[in-house]
Amino acid sequence: MAKTNDLLDPKNDYVFFRLFSEEPELLIDLINAVRADQPPITEITLLDARLTPERIQGKRLVLDLRGIDEQGRRYNIEIQVRRFPFWASRAMMYLARLYSEQLDAGNDYQEAQPVIGIHLLDFDLFKEEPGDQDNALWRFDTYDHQHSRSLGHIMELNIVELRKADRLGQLPERLSAWIAYFEHWNEDDVMNNLAHPPIQKARAKLRAMSADEQERYWAESRARALSDEVTMLNAARREGREEGREEGDKHARHQTALAMLQGGQLDVATIARYAGISESEVEELADGRAKH
Repeated sequence: MAKTNDLLDPKNDYVFFRLFSEEPELLIDLINAVRADQPPITEITLLDARLTPERIQGKRLVLDLRGIDEQGRRYNIEIQVRRFPFWASRAMMYLARLYSEQLDAGNDYQEAQPVIGIHLLDFDLFKEEPGDQDNALWRFDTYDHQHSRSLGHIMELNIVELRKADRLGQLPERLSAWIAYFEHWNEDDVMNNLAHPPIQKARAKLRAMSADEQERYWAESRARALSDEVTMLNAARREGREEGREEGDKHARHQTALAMLQGGQLDVATIARYAGISESEVEELADGRAKH
């Protein structure tokens, strides 16, 4: 299988952000491919699409795309390459924040528009229950399935498990093409057989980015930062477990958070997410006020 080894990985969140923020028509096609059973959107206006050095090197390591379509609905689009605890809580928090920002801007509840999350995951999120291995596309919203009643699709989270979707196949042609792009971007024999025009445009964009020395620098910097964060978090967890093993679960979580605080390189929200405690508890630990 012929491979092009010098191409950047489109699943790198920096590459993903650059690709779709600079080519919004590709983002529209991706959104419509994921939500093929819904009326297609025709335009999207991105929010905060600037990439500053501070944002790229930020501690939180989050590069997501946020946008508004022609109907006023708001989107959060991102890619994740690794599974971490409380991922679902984080995803829903981001959607809730996207919704509440409309009220902060002076709108009343009646004017607030639905928010839609599209998260591409390069890992299997669901694998414990029967049938999990037969489905890679998920949609969660405010819907009562027992009585077939909806609150109006106020919040919707679409999840694509990329690896599982690639294994299963038999998906609509356009979505299958995007999945192949993310999973087989460096395999010429696969990519050459994808006739969907947006995929070929995305492929050309990836080649151009990969040939740019500055783009490679930032993409590789992001990859290193993610790797460093994983190493630091794993070390903190091990230290927290060792110190808190005989003191109970809450103590262990606090010890994990303390170890992360001592590292001095992670913010409160990240520590809270990985330690499994609230941000206020992390702040109390940082101030020495928590009882642990």
